[in-house]
Amino acid sequence: MSRETLEWLNANVLVGFTDKRGDAWHYRAGLQGTEPNHYTGPIPVEDVKRRLFGWEAVPTPIYVPGNTVGTFDEVPGRRAILRSDTGHVMGIFTDAYEPHAYEVWLLDTIGRLLDADLSIGSAGLLRGGAVAWVSVEVPETITTPEGVAFRPHLFGATSFDGSLATTFKRAVTNIVCDNTMAAGLAEHGQQIKIKHSRHSQLRLDEARDALNIVYEIADDFTAEVKRLCETTVTNREWAAFLDAHVELPDQPGRSRTIAERKRDTLTRLWNHDIRVAPWRGTAYGVLQAVNTYTHHEQTVRGAQRAERNMLRAVTGGVDDLDHDTLSTLDRVRGEVTLAA
Repeated sequence: MSRETLEWLNANVLVGFTDKRGDAWHYRAGLQGTEPNHYTGPIPVEDVKRRLFGWEAVPTPIYVPGNTVGTFDEVPGRRAILRSDTGHVMGIFTDAYEPHAYEVWLLDTIGRLLDADLSIGSAGLLRGGAVAWVSVEVPETITTPEGVAFRPHLFGATSFDGSLATTFKRAVTNIVCDNTMAAGLAEHGQQIKIKHSRHSQLRLDEARDALNIVYEIADDFTAEVKRLCETTVTNREWAAFLDAHVELPDQPGRSRTIAERKRDTLTRLWNHDIRVAPWRGTAYGVLQAVNTYTHHEQTVRGAQRAERNMLRAVTGGVDDLDHDTLSTLDRVRGEVTLAA
């Protein structure tokens, strides 16, 4: 992680309820400047506006050199989206692209949820401001009888670089490892996506109506944790899961070395890591091992870890990861049973 990236995170990601969850992994006191980005309680809406969204996305014509020296011609049907305060080009689109202003689509929409029980728990910018999110959380961390501490939340995210449709989605944060997990592990969590088109404004009310799902998250996730913790995974089943999840190439070489390293790391997490080992021998432990590995151990290529994890949470990659893990586990447990 470069110092430049750490500086960005400490200035452009706001973290609330740190008295409940602790400091974020990227926190560096020396990079906080005159105004810390951590809040012991909820993040005030006005702080999000002032510190993160106090600029505009400006549609700007694109020009190319003309046939005559020193002249420029406008590119028809194309425009760039610039950040008003820095001039950063966040994306280039056709005229049909409709930018979704962060303050309107994220703060104003999610603001309808804010009351005594729901507040902003995190907000941030990535990719030079081209991607943004706002997360709404309950004030208290929930701990299941199985010892899983989590915070249910619903977040909205959108982009000015074309990487994301405006998305409102439910998820949970696992406190022990600071992982994002699927809220409904048995089935894909509820979400709504709105494309950046001329007709997108018509769907804004639909998004607002969908936001009440935040109240359902805690019960759904608690029930899934109970079910998974009651599902025993034997040593033989764990070994079979590793074989299916991380296949070993027959021939020696780089691919086999990478696979062996991944299997060793997963086994270390399973047996010894505080983020996983307390649930060793259960389906939830398998889920936690793979999720924790992907969030914190896996090599990241082409992106910083914070950016990748956040984008995975928004785009559904977290849901896919958790569901694929459980699907593989169910399959190999059945195969082991048949072979016994």
